[in-house]
Amino acid sequence: MTVLLVALGAAVGAPLRYLTDRAVQARHDSVFPWGTFTVNVCGSLVLGFLTALPTSPAATALLGTGFCGALTTYSTFSYETLRLAQQGARFYALANVIASLVAGLGAAAIGLLLAQAIK
Repeated sequence: MTVLLVALGAAVGAPLRYLTDRAVQARHDSVFPWGTFTVNVCGSLVLGFLTALPTSPAATALLGTGFCGALTTYSTFSYETLRLAQQGARFYALANVIASLVAGLGAAAIGLLLAQAIK
């Protein structure tokens, strides 16, 4: 049952990641990977929020592992950072690493605080 919940969450998270990435990136004329940055920060916010809630293992599998796991993408973040560095855009590569870490951790903390505030 848990595997099905993870798959169901991923079935929503993965297309949402793709569509969000394309929509955000299409609005920016920059080599910076704004689409990936956006989905990773949003996913961190949601996961931080879920972490502070009393959730069942089923909800954690569906929303945390499935949805957030498919929405966020560390592999694409890594690839895009490496690609920027290889293309000589080292400033953007470094900015991507720093901004992604700071914004992701900050979003997770905000999500946690929001959930605690409404509990």
